[in-house]
Amino acid sequence: MKLSVIIVTWNCRQQLRTNLASLVKSTGLDFEIFVVDNASADGTVEMIRQEFPSVKLIANNLNHGFAKANNQALRLAQGDFILLLNPDMLLESQALFDAVTWLKATPEASVAGFKLVEPDGSIIKHVRRFPTLIDQLLIVLKFPKFWPSLLNNYIIPDFDYNQASAVDSIRGSFFLMRRQLLETVGYLDERFFLWFEEVDYCQRVRQVGEQVWYSPAVTVVDGVGQSFKLLKRGQAQKYFRDSMLKYFAKWRPPYQRIILQIAWWFVGLALIFVKK
Repeated sequence: MKLSVIIVTWNCRQQLRTNLASLVKSTGLDFEIFVVDNASADGTVEMIRQEFPSVKLIANNLNHGFAKANNQALRLAQGDFILLLNPDMLLESQALFDAVTWLKATPEASVAGFKLVEPDGSIIKHVRRFPTLIDQLLIVLKFPKFWPSLLNNYIIPDFDYNQASAVDSIRGSFFLMRRQLLETVGYLDERFFLWFEEVDYCQRVRQVGEQVWYSPAVTVVDGVGQSFKLLKRGQAQKYFRDSMLKYFAKWRPPYQRIILQIAWWFVGLALIFVKK
């Protein structure tokens, strides 16, 4: 088996149906598809069973989050390469073959991300430097809403998406990796329910001396987190806050997590006063 494709989904039936319909038309290599459903209530499981019987389905009774659900399939995957794929992606028939071919021909890369575009064709600027206290503090305090350029060092607006290069981290919606990373780096850190899990994994890849690369060799249409949009604003912010704090507790000096925690507390208090 050359490739294992793993999709974690939650209440994304229509987007997932379109995704799977494009995936099963993929040509050029042997691959298996896992879908891990995190207790969807929109008929996702029934749709998969009826329309895509070849998909290896894991139907959870609870929402286990992104990292844990991916790990369920990672422990069963047989591919030499593994692709973590969001449910709202749309791929051309050659995309999987071209992505694996590029990674196979680039021995210095252990993880690869590719050109992601909006449905209208505009490029999604998804390459990031690793988070720092300053840029994450600015995000918590919402300053970039008024002065977006404050995050230029983090978001890298001038990154050349037409040139392959080693990078810090890539978006987790199309995350291709070599199987041997499971032995040297391990599985996704299940402390992250949602957000920061791919950044953490890229950091761990760097820690063992391997590299994460971006390549324009493949273009994929990205629905940009349709499942995230189903979350209530307060719940989404809680997941984001908790994951940010866990990331800094793991990778940065303790004082940085404390500063961010205080900033989150300050923002929460300010919102209470605004509502009053």
